[in-house]
Amino acid sequence: MAQLLDGAGELGWVLLKSVIRFVFMVFNNCAAIPSYCLYLVLLQPLRIWDSSAFWHIEGIMFKWLLAMVSSWGWIAGYTVTEWGDDVRPISEEEAMVIVNHQSTGDVCTLMMCLQDKGMVVQKMMWLMDHVFKYTNFGLVSLIHGDFFIRQGKAHRDKQLIYLKDHLEKYYHSRNRKWIVLFPEGGFLRKRRETSQLFAKKHDLPHLTHVTLPRLGATQVILKTLSAQQENGSVSSESGTPNQRGDNKRKGLQWVVDVTIAYPKARPMDIQTWIFGYRPPTVTHVHYRMYPIKEVPVEAKALTSWLYQRFVEKEELLTHFYDKGSFPSQDGQKEAASRPMILDPVWLCAIQSFAFASAYICH
Repeated sequence: MAQLLDGAGELGWVLLKSVIRFVFMVFNNCAAIPSYCLYLVLLQPLRIWDSSAFWHIEGIMFKWLLAMVSSWGWIAGYTVTEWGDDVRPISEEEAMVIVNHQSTGDVCTLMMCLQDKGMVVQKMMWLMDHVFKYTNFGLVSLIHGDFFIRQGKAHRDKQLIYLKDHLEKYYHSRNRKWIVLFPEGGFLRKRRETSQLFAKKHDLPHLTHVTLPRLGATQVILKTLSAQQENGSVSSESGTPNQRGDNKRKGLQWVVDVTIAYPKARPMDIQTWIFGYRPPTVTHVHYRMYPIKEVPVEAKALTSWLYQRFVEKEELLTHFYDKGSFPSQDGQKEAASRPMILDPVWLCAIQSFAFASAYICH
């Protein structure tokens, strides 16, 4: 009986905590998102006068909003430990980020772990499934200039045309630096069986922890944001003559390969992030950087290059699930990890600013 009562009490506390968290997040969204939109409306004269300054300010507020989402997980004890290359030194350079995709929590994890990477978050463009357009954060992403892509063969060709147009219209004009995409084109649990059947049919590697990536969006990004060299790789100067002018952009300089691993291969979904019913969990994120000059852009060579990256992800994740850590890099005796720390004072400050803005507006 005592055990039953203890179990009931624990369940009751989890439910109460979940309700409190949900109510707070509703108020948080109702305060922060309308305030973000109102500030941008008030700043429209600045957009006409100096669009660069306008998008700089918008980027700062966008980063604050993503930090608020990060704080929801951080308060519940959901933290990140980082492995591999340190990407902070390239935070001011242009990069394409490719990430494995297991669940909706992947986006929240990236929102958290990129907060301490300089100006990356405020100058970042996201490619995500169109269903995210209909979430609470959809309006913010639309204003920021993220791209929502529809999956499936029926939409694929048109979506790639739309993506190219979107990049040409918004990426340079809003001074974006990093672009994030999930080349697998869907969640692991949904695509694994199809991917394995495709691999078997075409004599490709059998993957369990990731799926074979799709080429389309990656190739469009490389071709649009970088200039092609004669050897089929991409150079480090991009943009149309108009875009380059006196403020010549170097274009994409890096591909950052991000591998997300969850303990016991149990992905963190956005419901867990919101309600906080899972015990404190450390998500592990591994980075590997590739200079853009090493990346081919021709379809066959790029497909092979991408497949190799995901075979490496498979090996990384297999090692992690077996050993509890990622393998050491070349030249290291032991893999080094580093905890990603969020500043609680800063989180409290931006939350206070959001609620104060909502109070003033009302």
